[in-house]
Amino acid sequence: MKYASRPVDEVRRLAALDELHILDTDFEPEYDAIVRRAAEICGVPMASITMIDRERQWHKAMLNMTEREAPRDITFCAHTILADDMLVVEDAALDARFHDNPFVTDAPRIRFYAGQPLHAPGGEAVGTLCVIGQRPQRLTDRQRGELQALAQQAMTLLDLRAQAMRARAQSDG
Repeated sequence: MKYASRPVDEVRRLAALDELHILDTDFEPEYDAIVRRAAEICGVPMASITMIDRERQWHKAMLNMTEREAPRDITFCAHTILADDMLVVEDAALDARFHDNPFVTDAPRIRFYAGQPLHAPGGEAVGTLCVIGQRPQRLTDRQRGELQALAQQAMTLLDLRAQAMRARAQSDG
């Protein structure tokens, strides 16, 4: 298993994540709807909106997954935030980065993963919208485009939520 390195902008990235005030919040229907739609479009059973914190991956929304967080070092999403574009792993069992990852060798037995980075307004990758399957798979161009659009929608919602929280704090204080 290959561990993901830390992004060169890690300090800025974590500050941008903190500015969203999203970690450890309740599930919200707007985000749940996005992951359901992403899974449906890609024909997979699992999907999530994740935030990559200092030492963990945390799910803001998740479909057919049991754990709300995982150690950052073993997650696919930690690799996704290193790229500007979507990370697609068509068969994790054949991918040198993931073939012996516990999420591949044990439950949930991931074979397919596609993750689109979620970029904060300053450009920092704070998390992902990802879809996961238990059989090898390829995405069509249409599926890629839809996943990218849904990721943009998720990031817009995250940013609007943070703006509303700041506005409330200013009016209260």
